[in-house]
Amino acid sequence: MLNKIQEVLDSLSKSERKVADLVLAQPNMVASAPIATIAEQAGVSQPTVIRFCRSLDCNGLQDFKLRLTKSLVSGVPYVHQSVTSADSPHDLIAKVFDNSVSSLLRARNEMNPDSLQQAIGILASANKIEFYGLGNSGIIAADAQHKFFRLGVPTVSYSDPHIHGMAATMLQPGDAVVAISNTGRTADLIRSVQIAREVGAKVVGITRSNAPLAQYCNVSLYADTPEDPDVYTPMVARIVHLTIIDALAVGVSLRRGPELIRQLEQVKRILKEKRVRGYE
Repeated sequence: MLNKIQEVLDSLSKSERKVADLVLAQPNMVASAPIATIAEQAGVSQPTVIRFCRSLDCNGLQDFKLRLTKSLVSGVPYVHQSVTSADSPHDLIAKVFDNSVSSLLRARNEMNPDSLQQAIGILASANKIEFYGLGNSGIIAADAQHKFFRLGVPTVSYSDPHIHGMAATMLQPGDAVVAISNTGRTADLIRSVQIAREVGAKVVGITRSNAPLAQYCNVSLYADTPEDPDVYTPMVARIVHLTIIDALAVGVSLRRGPELIRQLEQVKRILKEKRVRGYE
């Protein structure tokens, strides 16, 4: 419900916007307050509160409260609030952590299981997996390669557009690419994906919905985070993308079966030898 309010803000009237701002700032209060209190706190009339509820496709205030309460109970009680120079350390902790948790839960709720299953299938059967990303997404690509190289398939990550453009030309049918982009608008990445598809490789995209990149992928996993990608933020998208990579890695591990499990156990034994003994 809070995400829906964010999405319709620009279409609301000036008075309904006041109610929306109150709900976003104090969702728990609104969920339990009578209409008179909500109207007074928002500085509007009681009929305006009802109109606001109907603008969100609710039958009335009680229907709106039920849906809002369900959202709060489901674990998404916050939306993004910009950090300011006046924030205390307590405020900073709450805003940054709550924004990350909220974004992860939203991505989880909106993830298409069929798309995830298709992506796992592509990666589990690939002869080679290449991870492409630029800038911040290049760091995600490197993390993905670090996770996947232990799964018994050759992997590499590229964050230079010239390099992954050339690498894409050398792919073959049976190979796979994971293309990562928060905006999904990076022209160099899209071109590399086009080249990969032209030579017969399959492409899994990790980006936001309705992004140009998604049009060129065999399957896309979406992460619509509540942040402006053109303005500096704590980069919640990065956390969501890393979690999607984790889900893919776990899915591929399970798909590849017992032989991979034995291989991972051997890797764990090697790592254990490199740790200081006496600490668990």
